[in-house]
Amino acid sequence: MKRIFFTPGPSQLLPRVPGYLNEAIGQGIPSLSHRSEEFRSIYKDTASGIRKVLGAPDGMHVFFMGSATEAMERIIQNCVEKESFHFVNGAFSARFFKIAQLLGKNPIKIESPMGNPFDFSSVDIPKSAELICITQNETSIGIAIKPENINRLKKDHPNALLAVDIVSCAPMVELDYSQVDMAFFSVQKCFGLPAGLGVLLANDRALQRSKELQTKGVSIGSYHNFQWMAEDEIKFQTPETPNVLAIYLLGRVCAQFLQKGIERVRADCDEKAALLYGFFDAHPLFHPFIEDRSSRSKTVIVIAAPQGSQPIIKKLKERGLVIGSGYSEYRERQFRIANFPAHSKDQMRALLDAISTLS
Repeated sequence: MKRIFFTPGPSQLLPRVPGYLNEAIGQGIPSLSHRSEEFRSIYKDTASGIRKVLGAPDGMHVFFMGSATEAMERIIQNCVEKESFHFVNGAFSARFFKIAQLLGKNPIKIESPMGNPFDFSSVDIPKSAELICITQNETSIGIAIKPENINRLKKDHPNALLAVDIVSCAPMVELDYSQVDMAFFSVQKCFGLPAGLGVLLANDRALQRSKELQTKGVSIGSYHNFQWMAEDEIKFQTPETPNVLAIYLLGRVCAQFLQKGIERVRADCDEKAALLYGFFDAHPLFHPFIEDRSSRSKTVIVIAAPQGSQPIIKKLKERGLVIGSGYSEYRERQFRIANFPAHSKDQMRALLDAISTLS
């Protein structure tokens, strides 16, 4: 039985990815040396595609790594001597904070009540904070932070660096990357690819901070410190052998998005999100976990199931429709539905029709 994965990551592959994969194998892409001219061309094209799809400035550096979690670690290592400030509203923003603690920094956090948005007008960020860390789209509970609030943070705290987790929203959410010093994502969500590649964008200000810390004798990591990666990026190379195949596939997906038009890709996402929320707002048994409609994620829809989520998850799986459980302590009381470009409107309607008949 063919399965459709509505899981929040890894998730459904974009329909064209198997074809891209066959082409890559036929061309010997997985066997390329990362010091070859062919790989340099792949790196250059993929990095350019990423910037265009996101709308990021040409001057932003693009670094490839193993995962988004690794990106969190590299950001803390390279940009924080003592203190970072974290907006925590779910499991992954909490992970960013925890990494800062594990690296021996002195992070500060503000936490919102679970499922509620932050009141940005009352947030007090100390001037001693070297870095502000924010998760635009919290995958664990399906809450999103408005881009204008991110811009406001930068305006109100121009001296601090700003890092944004865009793991489960890029490139669906349009951010002003001129107001962001660093942003990172992984490819197994909206980009519709197999897991195993993380991408970190960083501007010159972030790299300068890394250099300052290095000069002061602060450890900024080894192979994947910003200085080392930037030296190789100039040559469109990486410090070590990367996931060449994944970088190639990401480049192809970016080209596909650009060919269709990123605004059209985003509009499709909005239409499917409206379909999902409209259905669950009217459902007698299930309802969106995030009550504030302006703070609901459009890419990871989290649904509360007061009578238990596992029976519906199991029944849908028997029909080849795979949705995600609630995250961590919400496993038994929620389910999560990914709304990524790989999911068509017809697939989404089929899922909702199945839920109607099973609940």
